[in-house]
Amino acid sequence: MGKIEENENKMIDASFWNDQKSAQELLKETKTFKSKIDSYLKLVSELEELEMLVEFIEEGDYSFGNELTKGLGKLEKDLYGMKVTTLLYGEYDSSSAIVAIHAGTGGLDAQDWAKMLMRMYSRWGERKDYRVKILDLIQDPEAGIKAATILIEGENVYGYLKAEKGVHRLVRISPYDSSGKRHTSFASVDVMPEIDETVEIDIKQSDLRMDTYRASGAGGQHINTTDSAVRITHIPTGIVVQCQNQRSQHSNRDTAMKMLKAKLIELKESQQKDKIEDLQGEQSQIAWGSQIRSYVFNPYNLVKDHRTNAEIGNVQAVMDGEIDLFINEFLVKNLMDRK
Repeated sequence: MGKIEENENKMIDASFWNDQKSAQELLKETKTFKSKIDSYLKLVSELEELEMLVEFIEEGDYSFGNELTKGLGKLEKDLYGMKVTTLLYGEYDSSSAIVAIHAGTGGLDAQDWAKMLMRMYSRWGERKDYRVKILDLIQDPEAGIKAATILIEGENVYGYLKAEKGVHRLVRISPYDSSGKRHTSFASVDVMPEIDETVEIDIKQSDLRMDTYRASGAGGQHINTTDSAVRITHIPTGIVVQCQNQRSQHSNRDTAMKMLKAKLIELKESQQKDKIEDLQGEQSQIAWGSQIRSYVFNPYNLVKDHRTNAEIGNVQAVMDGEIDLFINEFLVKNLMDRK
């Protein structure tokens, strides 16, 4: 009996839901197993189709040559993608991810850059059929955003996007400078796993300070007439999380608590319990010299990751969400560094 069949037999047992935590863990495990099998069967199907095209060509029908070439390229890419998933062995790598973006040095350009990064990660998620939700958004009436927090839901999202944590640098001709000068601006990206209900972490209510405020939209226009937005401060560590884009104060509080759980677990794993700045490491200074990646729009087009030296000349493709090369190279480098 296979593991999936064994789990499914447990699910039909009348006592299955008596232990909610164990039930949720079993469902998650089964879903992961099924996803891996589906990915393998998809590759097998691709290979069979290519073998059929080869047979046609061997019989003298060369019209399938271009289709075969494209198919081989896709199969190679999909095989590499499956290989990369084997590098996701962290405890929370299979989880969804909470991505927090903050504008840094660079004024309006930095705020515009933060907005561009939010779009980039949203497009990345959409390309992979993940679900993208805005949890918190602080816009500026002049340009861009000061900060944003988005949730990208799907399998292995945190395992992939943890590669994006750090400071991102933009070089371009500023649209906010009438003299047409080239500007450099920065934004930070923080990535946390979404913690589900099965993960237990002790948080004392006496350690929390909760503030409520009125959620607002672009240009200071209120999107809610009540104080539904929630900001929670974990006093011992100084961690601050906030959420304003859910429908009620209760929903915003639940989401903010999830974010706090994720930060506390991340802090615990880092074994640095003094201050949140310790956890943020290199990205605590959102300025020159701390960047993990540079995006150059002028005087040439290039996106380069400074940790792996991976680079892409098509900047617009990257801004449209094509960041897998950087993610994959980071995961491979991490594996090599561990050996």
